[in-house]
Amino acid sequence: MKKALVFVFAAALATSAFAQGNSNVEVTHGNGLGKVNNEAGQARTSGNLVYHTGGKVLRNAHVVMIFWGSFPSGYTTNMQNFRNQFGTTPEFNTITQYTGIDDATGTTGAIALSNLAAGPTDFFDTTTPPTNCTDAVVQSEVKKVIAAKGSTDYSAIYEVFIPSGSYSSSGNSTSCGGPNLAYCAYHSHYVDGSNKNVKYSIEPWAGCSGCQAFGDTSLDQDHFVCHETREAVTDPLGNAWFDRSGAEADDKCAWSPTPFISGGFGYQYEWSNANSGCVQTR
Repeated sequence: MKKALVFVFAAALATSAFAQGNSNVEVTHGNGLGKVNNEAGQARTSGNLVYHTGGKVLRNAHVVMIFWGSFPSGYTTNMQNFRNQFGTTPEFNTITQYTGIDDATGTTGAIALSNLAAGPTDFFDTTTPPTNCTDAVVQSEVKKVIAAKGSTDYSAIYEVFIPSGSYSSSGNSTSCGGPNLAYCAYHSHYVDGSNKNVKYSIEPWAGCSGCQAFGDTSLDQDHFVCHETREAVTDPLGNAWFDRSGAEADDKCAWSPTPFISGGFGYQYEWSNANSGCVQTR
């Protein structure tokens, strides 16, 4: 089950992608040719997000970063620095207006500001990932890391970063570096042997024009981590917060308004039910 941030090449494909919103495929949209295209903006005509009764959220989230392969100097530190401050920023506070049942604890209430780095330590896997990282491959990497650590944090999103020599694939669609660019990142989950949900995302190298808002790979990657993290918090299983067209919170503001820089990091706007529109902060 996946939610992907997709760049869509044609209106027909965009319609198809959004139809999958409640079936757990979430994507960031654009045309893959350098000009970013906000297909997700169409979802704003559907009005506010709706909480679907019984849906699960992550009220006190963590983010575990898994760096798989070799990255340029400074890249991994930038990602960690972004994560370390993100959970207590006004940009993250935009989602504290949303409530639900916590998937990790079963408690009900509002999503909280959180030290996203308070979970298990990050993992550096120095092996070389496959060129084509299918969803099964990504899940296997997450399971490998969890096994190495000896326990699972069910409040965490395990975010897998892969270098420029690899790409993510989902069916015939791929991320940057693949033969059929259709998305930039996605979040998902699987059910483990304890019958609990393990949340994860794939963060492919944002080095192609279709996945760039800033023309800077680190800033662009911040932007996707922002998108996928907030959506994995508000709708980790695809059964909590999304609008009547199936668009999740960040989908509704993907690429429009234009992503922005704050404190040296890249962000995108977030949908606010309180404002019935896209906001930077709250």
